[in-house]
Amino acid sequence: MKGVGICETQPVTAAGLRFLLDRDPELEFRFAAFSWPDALGALHARPPDIFLLDKGFGAQLVQSWLEEARQASPLTAIVVWGSTVSELEALRLLQRGVKGILRKSAPVEKVLACLHSVAAGATWMEEAVFKEHSAGQRYGRSELTARERQVLELVEQGLKNREIARELGIRPGTVKIHLRHIFEKTGVRGRIGLAISGMKEKGYLALPKM
Repeated sequence: MKGVGICETQPVTAAGLRFLLDRDPELEFRFAAFSWPDALGALHARPPDIFLLDKGFGAQLVQSWLEEARQASPLTAIVVWGSTVSELEALRLLQRGVKGILRKSAPVEKVLACLHSVAAGATWMEEAVFKEHSAGQRYGRSELTARERQVLELVEQGLKNREIARELGIRPGTVKIHLRHIFEKTGVRGRIGLAISGMKEKGYLALPKM
């Protein structure tokens, strides 16, 4: 049975989550905290298998807390959920090692599906967060040149054009040309789409079917 810890801005929401967990044969409620100091203390004292963190505390605070959470409980898988989660926020969270991302408006079955998937070692993303990119797309690295693959790898790591140019010893304008070719060959739109598609191709991310 996998233990779940919660850091939530709303006590009534935490109570609802506990109600769900108490009725799930594979998950158990470990603790609920309503401030970061309390959550950090609980992570040290009773490290859960899964830690559900509310984005409602503030996106910047949540980003800064992720490293503290990993230091306190390195084996705990972190799930972030919030009333709204933009594609860019979700991508940055994934790149920081978050294992699950949900909206608070997700149906109960999606919340449980996320927790079960993360408990099994998978990375889970609610399809509505990346709705534009969750549909099937023409995507393959075989059509890309060696340089285009290098650019793509750096885009997937979250580097900006100037950083990619500096890393590869080329001009930022040349990076833009390579990106245009990558978009044309893969049929993927935008940097977020490239990063998401790369994660899916490598098996780092599974988007549930709609």
